[in-house]
Amino acid sequence: MLNLILVWLLPTCLQAQPTGDELFRTLAALDAALFDSFNKCDLEKNRTFFADDLEFYHDQSGLTVGADKVVQQLKQNICGKVRRELVAGSLEAHALKGYGAVQIGRHRFYNPPSAAEPGGEAKFIHIWRYLDGKWKITRVISYDHEAVRK
Repeated sequence: MLNLILVWLLPTCLQAQPTGDELFRTLAALDAALFDSFNKCDLEKNRTFFADDLEFYHDQSGLTVGADKVVQQLKQNICGKVRRELVAGSLEAHALKGYGAVQIGRHRFYNPPSAAEPGGEAKFIHIWRYLDGKWKITRVISYDHEAVRK
């Protein structure tokens, strides 16, 4: 009987949303993979990080709705033109009970990608949904774009 209960509970345990340090490590890894695809202009891989109904709020360009539209804008405006790096020590991860997590941080952009010094910096908030064992970004807020802080 105990084996039957364990078999029944195992899928539930495997689907459990990580918390604490595990959540931070998970979102840090997702951030690294997301922006590796961004920097390499791997649009197919980049698209996999976003929910279909993604809402992307940008302080300079406004609202973009839909993951396909965001990836299209990446192709037109970013690919081969900009490289992104996370500001060390800026990343935060906080659980959102029953939904996923919020990720907060600061990143720098290098334009052109080969530039030694960043051209700008911004803050970001990513809302991640954890569903069926997968993480997807449902909301992005990119704001406070400015010159790099020294």
